[in-house]
Amino acid sequence: QVQLVESGGGLVQPGGSLRLSCAASGFVFSINDMRWYRQAPGKERELVAGISAGGGRTNYADSVKGRFTISRDNAKKTMFLQMNSLKPEDTAVYYCHLINGNYWGQGTQVTVSS
Repeated sequence: QVQLVESGGGLVQPGGSLRLSCAASGFVFSINDMRWYRQAPGKERELVAGISAGGGRTNYADSVKGRFTISRDNAKKTMFLQMNSLKPEDTAVYYCHLINGNYWGQGTQVTVSS
């Protein structure tokens, strides 16, 4: 069955960096587009970034452009989200999403606070 397991979240000070990972199994990772979403307390889940199956095309929410970078390693069946210059408003649970079939991971908490 499809499994998406996020890791790498934590507590970081404003201006700091984190790298999230999403380990995928149960499907052919290399032919599927993937996304990162996030959900802050009291807010709707929002799209953060997306990446095509081969990694050649990416897209970002305006709020993270220039600070976040999405990437993937198809040989390791893993997707990444490098987050730099973090702000308190980036605090949220971050989710890995498989578009085909609408599968979600369990999420990883990112807290940006001094």
